[in-house]
Amino acid sequence: MRVNSEDERTYLETVFDKLGFTKEDGELLADTLVDADLRGISSHGIQRLAWYRRMIADGTIVPTNQPKVVRELPGTVMVDANQNMGQIAAHFAMNKVIEKAKQVGVGIAVVRNSNHFGIAGYYARQALDAGLVGIALTNTRPLVVPTNATQAFLGSNAFAFGFPASPHPFMFDGATAAVAGGKIQLADKKGMDLPGEWVVDKDRQVVTDPKEAEEILATAAFSEGEQKGGGLVTLGGNDEVNANYKGMGNSIVVELLTGILAQGSISADTVSGKHDFSQFLFAFDPAFFGDPETLKADATAMFDRIRGLKSAPGKTIWVPGDREYRYLEENKKNGVSIDDKTFAEMTAIGEELGVKLPDEI
Repeated sequence: MRVNSEDERTYLETVFDKLGFTKEDGELLADTLVDADLRGISSHGIQRLAWYRRMIADGTIVPTNQPKVVRELPGTVMVDANQNMGQIAAHFAMNKVIEKAKQVGVGIAVVRNSNHFGIAGYYARQALDAGLVGIALTNTRPLVVPTNATQAFLGSNAFAFGFPASPHPFMFDGATAAVAGGKIQLADKKGMDLPGEWVVDKDRQVVTDPKEAEEILATAAFSEGEQKGGGLVTLGGNDEVNANYKGMGNSIVVELLTGILAQGSISADTVSGKHDFSQFLFAFDPAFFGDPETLKADATAMFDRIRGLKSAPGKTIWVPGDREYRYLEENKKNGVSIDDKTFAEMTAIGEELGVKLPDEI
């Protein structure tokens, strides 16, 4: 089914208000989910709402808490998310980063004691909107089996990078695993077989049934006492011959810049002890290196050359961001797509909290 994105936004804002978030925080949370759905990143859109609701109910997320600065220098800041949603802390921290980058050319923030923060690209675009280059990273719960391993240890650990260009910015936003865990959730809700080497079982055999894959990810937590087998594979797929160790390396880099720098939990420990994710946010002013418009034009020219290369028959060459900005315009006009199971979850939450559902287009 499809619903108007503004109706989706109204529903979400009302839900978050009922759950105890401030008006400003509720609007931000709604915007991050609607933004993901508009850009075709449904794995991080409204389908996450039921999960958020459960974490609020069990006290993992505390809506009334506010992020706070732990320590700060002219170019760096440490932020404590204070056990509230990751979106709230990351948005707060990126605003601090932008201020610093405007003053000294570069800004870095590490966020500790956080939760899921939606799509990483949201914060990279926050920096882009300020005329800066932006980067955003997060660790996650343990979902990913390292190269040649059979137990999950690493997170899917998203990495986003934004650079000014035309007609839209270069926007890379993706997991360091083959896919984000949310795509498995979405495939399970839609009853669709997994199309590639995304998930392996305890014997490191590829799994294509989405329900089996979801069960594997739900029990993939690493613990010293009893280790469950299987999980997402790293970039590069199941076999080392395809250089999946590079995906593992990328994921470890994110772990170092998030959980380790934040002195919080690494992904492997976020479900066996304290539930806390960490984020790393970075921005710099490209004007230090040259005229911003010239840099933007040069980047645009490079991307246009890539798009213009000879392609395989029936294939389109996409630069990161092309699909998302195309979906953004289409979905603003036609509405966002919501699968039946997610809508059923929305219905249950709406009935619980007395919130009107968005109408189907």
